[in-house]
Amino acid sequence: MRFPVLPFALASLAPVPLLAYGGVAGGAALWIAVVYTSFFAFAMDEILPTTGPDGAGTGEFPAANALSVALALSHLALVPLAVMSVAGLTGLGTAERVGAFFGFGLYFGQISNSNAHELIHRGNRFLFSLGKWVYISMLYGHHTTAHRLLHHVHVSTPLDPNFPPKGRSFYRYFLRGWVGSFTRGYRVEADRATRTGRMNPYVEYVGGGLAILVVFALVFGWGGVLAYLGLCFYAQSQLAMVDYLQHYGLARRKLPDGSYEPQASHHSWNSPHWFSSHMMVNASRHSDHHANPSRIYPALRLPADHPVLPYSLPAMGIVALVPALWFKLMDKRVDRVLAHAQTTTGA
Repeated sequence: MRFPVLPFALASLAPVPLLAYGGVAGGAALWIAVVYTSFFAFAMDEILPTTGPDGAGTGEFPAANALSVALALSHLALVPLAVMSVAGLTGLGTAERVGAFFGFGLYFGQISNSNAHELIHRGNRFLFSLGKWVYISMLYGHHTTAHRLLHHVHVSTPLDPNFPPKGRSFYRYFLRGWVGSFTRGYRVEADRATRTGRMNPYVEYVGGGLAILVVFALVFGWGGVLAYLGLCFYAQSQLAMVDYLQHYGLARRKLPDGSYEPQASHHSWNSPHWFSSHMMVNASRHSDHHANPSRIYPALRLPADHPVLPYSLPAMGIVALVPALWFKLMDKRVDRVLAHAQTTTGA
């Protein structure tokens, strides 16, 4: 493809002008943004062909980094507008404020999160910091540490606080994962700070979040603080949902020496759906991301033996809210994937 980043830009940036306009003027723009990241995305995933297994090849993809910067800056600009809109400070009516909550919240949770995840894997200090501050703006700064230093190291084992074993519902998983990633991440960073003499980044994660809260309290009042906390909770729950969907049940076997088998492509769920993959900057190509964490999103591939979710990530997030339905749909698939992996590896 001559312009491999263009589809990502069109799919991920489309809600930004809708939210910017709707946050001030209200009206249909906010509900169009809601529909875009939910029903429209699902419809497009069902209508359009699935993506091919190969990425866009190798290279630096400067346009990909430029899009990530644009998405991150758009997010940081939209956060105060979202707070004002949901709090009613831009003159929106009750129904419009509800639309603003879901419109901004869906964008932050699905697109901003996926993009921040990309940025914290970049080696460039500016790009990394930008991703970190997107997470801090959602009061989830510790994910910057927990994702890179816990999740990627211990994925699909009990040592990863964000691993959901088979049979655990999203509701049981969410709080446990949040607390575990925060506390274990802090211990990792405290040990690093002791060894290196550098500041523990949790000072920035927690201090930055508190600073934003104080500013919003002073500028927007308690209504603004409540709106901000609500938006952050909604965005965080979607971030946690993505982790839940991408690794549910695909546990690594514990070996006789107490270690765990090497992580492989069958330890992550993937989705080949075209539209949501581009909207979420290829977050759905998760097996290749774990195999190559620094590989930039247009180049991510779908391995031949990758486990595939029955529907796209946004659609599966709805299913996971109904645990009985989720278990019925997924548990047998988990068993088949692990049994097939054990057969093919000869273990």
